[in-house]
Amino acid sequence: MPRPLSPEPAASAPDRGTYAGEDERALVERARSGEAAAFQALVLRHQDRAYAVALRIIRSPSEAAEVVQDALVRVWRALPGFRGDAAFGTWLHCVVARRALDHAEVWQVRRQREVEPDAALDLPAETRPERDPMLVRRLERLLGLLSPAQRAVVTLYYLEDQPIEAVSGALGLNGNTVKTHLHRARAALRAAWEDQGGEP
Repeated sequence: MPRPLSPEPAASAPDRGTYAGEDERALVERARSGEAAAFQALVLRHQDRAYAVALRIIRSPSEAAEVVQDALVRVWRALPGFRGDAAFGTWLHCVVARRALDHAEVWQVRRQREVEPDAALDLPAETRPERDPMLVRRLERLLGLLSPAQRAVVTLYYLEDQPIEAVSGALGLNGNTVKTHLHRARAALRAAWEDQGGEP
């Protein structure tokens, strides 16, 4: 993924090691006070996972990068009001998911007329070593069969480990709607998995 634009283009991006040992809460406080370099350090820590969240929902690398850029600008502007009720990364990923869902709904008709490139399946490598890369790739392909709303709830609930209430708040959906999307997504994924010769 290309490096996100700085919220202040004139500010120089920090070296990856500059804030490496700094506590995230301290970085958030410095960023809240307007320190662009501290915000850039937070972005460097979370941009790959934020991009993966957007890509799972949108399925287009260029559009996912655009969504992350938009989300980062929104987070930078909203940062002074961030109370820290959730971790910075959790907040950022929820903003990314909401922007991705909005974007997907707006552009869904256009993308249905286009052929999705195989590159849309090239997600960043998972950092959890216990996951089988072939299994992860197969599941990523199956996610493409879901609607944008279903991909959003599956991504936040299963892949980001967010509770129903957090998914509901992030996506602006009521809890029952989130549960309905999860139920339908599980049924669709199960059927597609079995069609492709997977174990039930």
